[in-house]
Amino acid sequence: MDQIKRMLRDTSFLKKTLAIMIPVALQNLLNNVLNLVDTLMIGQLGETSVAAVGLANKVFFVFSLLMFGVCSGSSILSAQYFGRREMVNIKRVLRLGLMIGVSASFLFVIPGLLFPGYVMRIFTPQSDMIVIGASYLAVIALSYPLTAISNTYTAVLRSMHYVRLPVIITMVSIGVNVTLNYGLIYGNFGLPKMGVAGAALATLVARIVECASLLIAVHSKKAGDDGVGDFIHSKYDRQAEGGVAFLNKPFLQKFLLTASPVIANEFMWGLGVTMYSLVYGRMGDAATAAITITNTVEQVILVFFFGICNAAAVVLGNEMGADKFKKAEEYAKNYMILQLVLSVVGAVITLLCREYIIGIFQVSELVAGYIRLSLAVFAIYMPARMVNCLIIVAILRSGGDTRASLFLDVSGVWLIGIPMAVLGGLVFQLPIYIVYAMILIEEIYKLVLGYLRYRQKKWLKNIVAD
Repeated sequence: MDQIKRMLRDTSFLKKTLAIMIPVALQNLLNNVLNLVDTLMIGQLGETSVAAVGLANKVFFVFSLLMFGVCSGSSILSAQYFGRREMVNIKRVLRLGLMIGVSASFLFVIPGLLFPGYVMRIFTPQSDMIVIGASYLAVIALSYPLTAISNTYTAVLRSMHYVRLPVIITMVSIGVNVTLNYGLIYGNFGLPKMGVAGAALATLVARIVECASLLIAVHSKKAGDDGVGDFIHSKYDRQAEGGVAFLNKPFLQKFLLTASPVIANEFMWGLGVTMYSLVYGRMGDAATAAITITNTVEQVILVFFFGICNAAAVVLGNEMGADKFKKAEEYAKNYMILQLVLSVVGAVITLLCREYIIGIFQVSELVAGYIRLSLAVFAIYMPARMVNCLIIVAILRSGGDTRASLFLDVSGVWLIGIPMAVLGGLVFQLPIYIVYAMILIEEIYKLVLGYLRYRQKKWLKNIVAD
């Protein structure tokens, strides 16, 4: 109780947290509402289309997690550099993050564009789902490099507490996406009726608008007007930096030592979670559609908690970059309490609102029953999942303890989650909600080990000090 009272009295902490959390949560909410609207619109084409698009998007899911690793690694360093007000080094981080992210995107673009049918066969043996999913994947794959650029810029801007611009641009791109979805999926506004391929094309156009708007807005800032202008127009040539080149060996080593475990973490974790989809895809259309809808709803519900994690990562990184370790430790305790209490409240609200959520979707009674019980499983595990997210994504990573995060996430998925999925879904052929509950046992494992690591305080360090 004393810690809660101190937290509530600390107006500086609350202001910094809310200033980042609310815009980030709003941006994530808008993106996930868009996913929900996509699912609703595609749902008019039938459960098979919903399931096929859900499986096709697993390619983007793995790519987005790889990008999350690149962006998280970039954000860790840029947040601490911002604490030291080293704008030149923030620009270095951005440039290197873009190089890695855009290059990696083509590893997903090429197979998605040239061999979409073969990619879909990885996820499901059902021919109708393969055909539908391939038509979607062949178009949506072109948006991946644009996503890499937008996400990297957004991550670095957030580390500098500049969060309003990405939200505004996201709102514009979502408006474009929804409008084109309505036109291209069903053939409205005089546009061709393209079905799921129309949904993919609408997303591609929206990503073009988003990326172009972000680049124009950021690079039009003038130096001296705010942090963004100083950061964009800072020079990192040899003369300005006293002979230190952009990709000098010490900087490159620092970036790779910090970011590589995060990139490996997200990629291996995402690959593991994709293995769940291989199981779901072999449990029938009803199970696949139910878990696709459940996961979409989950992402909408969790945006608030992910906003807290984003705020925690930035604020803690800023404090440690400025060598304020006692303040960082105090703030970490605050975030732990805040995340736990609010996630319990969120779990209760989810349980109370399940029927209203299910009523939004036009699905069979069997699928509705699966969704109902899957959401109950999600609510039960929510507090453990959200505290784990805070520890792994925010607290440990903000201080560069990325190897511990890598071990916790990857071992949880590959040693517990995947074996449980195979046993429940393929060996014992249990209902989807029971398989889902078995998979989430990994959260208990991560909670115990993650909390022990947090208490060791090895994450409390300045990783950008000379």
